[in-house]
Amino acid sequence: MESHELSQDDRNFRSAFESFTVAPSQFNHEAHVRLAYIYLVESDVESAVQRMRVALLNFIEHNAIPRSKFHETITRAWVLAVRHFMNKSSSTSFHDFIAKSQVLLDSKIMLTHYSASVLFSPDARASFVEPDLDPIPRQQTK
Repeated sequence: MESHELSQDDRNFRSAFESFTVAPSQFNHEAHVRLAYIYLVESDVESAVQRMRVALLNFIEHNAIPRSKFHETITRAWVLAVRHFMNKSSSTSFHDFIAKSQVLLDSKIMLTHYSASVLFSPDARASFVEPDLDPIPRQQTK
């Protein structure tokens, strides 16, 4: 398994996000990927998914964003995608990681795994739905 680290800047970003000092306008796709990377450095996939869910729902609630904005399948699928790319090489920070994994900056990449009708369905928003086009690669567990 490849080794991954967090920079102080990564830790500061996580703290800022979790304490609601990141504005919704600043929390773009790259910031979502960064938070997934941070949680995956600190924990296993299932814990990272749980932490992402809680952090995003808290952020949504704090900023009076409609709860319907949260999407369970997209959240889990992106954590799985980040983990997949983390398995390919080591990194010393998110910036080091993303420099080696630029494809993750394409927010539409999930549409290579999911048809739009499946990904944007009410079922996929409410609970995780497996891809209908191409499976998301997963690390084999021992």
